Amino acid sequence: MTVSRPVIEKWSDATALACTLLLPLMLMYGRAIAEILIAIIDVIFLLRCAGGRGWSWLRAPWLIIGLIWWGWLIICSLPGIGAGGVPSLLQALAVIRYLLLTVALEHLVLRDPRPRGWLMAALSASAIWIGVNAWLQFITGHNIGGAPRWMDGELTGPFEKPRAGAPMSRLIFPAMLPLISHGRLVAAGAAILAVATVVLIGQRMPLLLTVLGLVVAGALLPRLRAVVLAALLGGAMLLAASVVISPPSFKRLVTKFTTQMEHFGESPYGLLAGRAIVMAEASPITGRGFYGFRTGCDNPAFYRGFTWEGVHAQDGGGTEGCNIHPHNHYMEALTDAGLPGLALFSAMIFALLAALLRHFDGDPTRIGLFVAVFIAEWPLASTSSFFAMDTGGWMFLFAGAGLAYARAASVKTASISPKLSTPTT
Repeated sequence: MTVSRPVIEKWSDATALACTLLLPLMLMYGRAIAEILIAIIDVIFLLRCAGGRGWSWLRAPWLIIGLIWWGWLIICSLPGIGAGGVPSLLQALAVIRYLLLTVALEHLVLRDPRPRGWLMAALSASAIWIGVNAWLQFITGHNIGGAPRWMDGELTGPFEKPRAGAPMSRLIFPAMLPLISHGRLVAAGAAILAVATVVLIGQRMPLLLTVLGLVVAGALLPRLRAVVLAALLGGAMLLAASVVISPPSFKRLVTKFTTQMEHFGESPYGLLAGRAIVMAEASPITGRGFYGFRTGCDNPAFYRGFTWEGVHAQDGGGTEGCNIHPHNHYMEALTDAGLPGLALFSAMIFALLAALLRHFDGDPTRIGLFVAVFIAEWPLASTSSFFAMDTGGWMFLFAGAGLAYARAASVKTASISPKLSTPTT
């Protein structure tokens, strides 16, 4: 029995969609499975392109820059140029999976409205799941799985370790901003609840990025400004009250944060930044290859602090300034691929953000996805490695969905634009 090509394409497209809808769950609980899901989506997309869908997607400016950045990262990771040997090169080669995921979502998986709606429902469900577990942990001391607060007082949400803040700070925007269609009161209530959840989780950078995201959302969409103002005021009031109702949150968000900013150079984040700059000074053109920070952080040759900071007797903190990544995506791009890599990475992110806003039609869902990508790649953020599945996986998922909505808006604009007529003489 021969299966017709349309049937094969139908089942392959359904498989790619199923993998996409499973991604949010696996990004939270099964990162190895998420890798497999992304690989399946990528392979199906490439096969569909080879089978007749074409390769016009390769002309996207952000992708062209991204492919050049990827190529340069590979060159910088070659044995003899990079410091990580063959493992570093293989990991650099695998970076393409993220770029392919984004274009696959835009051009294949989410090209129709219903799949886009299903993914947004999955993202909203993920935000609700994290929020419910965080509040349960705050009220009872344990989440649904029985895990208590983390040792420093953070709420871990549905996880066993304090990693709820980062995904929550991104997810709340595509989840809550569309509620503006149900009225400002509903949207404001959801926004206040979302910000309150991030405050009580007690992780500093996710809270700062949430505030930044609210400001950006209000700037881009005027009808959201009352909602944004209500959320910011509610969050500020809760933060002030947390000294009584949640002392661990107040200690981390106010007391500890203030101390770290006053002595940033000697803080763990300052030491990491200093170590990254010292590494970049040693290899300004090619960096150290993929995960170059990891392979060099314990090298005494890099035990130097900021020349203008004078921290830890100029040794950059010694082993204290060591980690598997520099906790900043731009510093990571710098140590991995030097100044050219940093420039290409920055240009890719800028072009991607511009693509997310093309043919902007005032859709709050699009703003939510844009903000999620914007704050994920904010240059001053402290974050996990760009290539980690629980960082890059979420970011490129948001980006692919946002580009799918942007493409739909461009098609709609083209369909309603008046046709030009040739004047008669």
